[in-house]
Amino acid sequence: MQETFNTLIDSYINDKVGITDNFLSEVLTSHLISNLKLLYAEKQLISAGIGNEKVTVKDASVRGDKIYWLDRSHNDPYENEFLDLMDQFVSHLNSTCYTGITGYEFHYTLYEKGSFYKKHLDQFRNNGSRQYSMIMYLNANWQEGDGGELCIHQNGNMRKIAPTNGRSVFFKSSELEHEVLVTHKPRMSITGWLKIN
Repeated sequence: MQETFNTLIDSYINDKVGITDNFLSEVLTSHLISNLKLLYAEKQLISAGIGNEKVTVKDASVRGDKIYWLDRSHNDPYENEFLDLMDQFVSHLNSTCYTGITGYEFHYTLYEKGSFYKKHLDQFRNNGSRQYSMIMYLNANWQEGDGGELCIHQNGNMRKIAPTNGRSVFFKSSELEHEVLVTHKPRMSITGWLKIN
């Protein structure tokens, strides 16, 4: 995995947005997709909020995704395999880039058809613990025209990244404003933050 980790890190160093298309294996991606679809069918996902950890407001005119937090206490083998992989990545990132990451948080994310997330930063104004944002896409057979691109605002430009299956994106939480454009079919991912607690 070190080669994949390095691809993500090197592309981040080059232009502040790391991208790799094989961070998650096809097998793990397939299991995570199945998990997310089952959670959605069982109505386990909750509408995501906006604000900070003390005051959260749910406003579909700004943010329309539904989420479910990953946790080892669920004893799900595929969640745990994903979290094991994140442990490896954090260890590699800390040893090669001296980032000092001490923790992370991740959730499944599902945008229903017609939903979006307007431009925002990932770091709370009153809490700088989120250092890096990571998104891993779980969208088999995503096609141009399906919408749902991640749009990163950088140096006066807009960079659109398609949420294709297995793709991972990595950037500094406090630096880059970004948005999720309107999706024309259900759009799935695991989204989270590497943190200094």
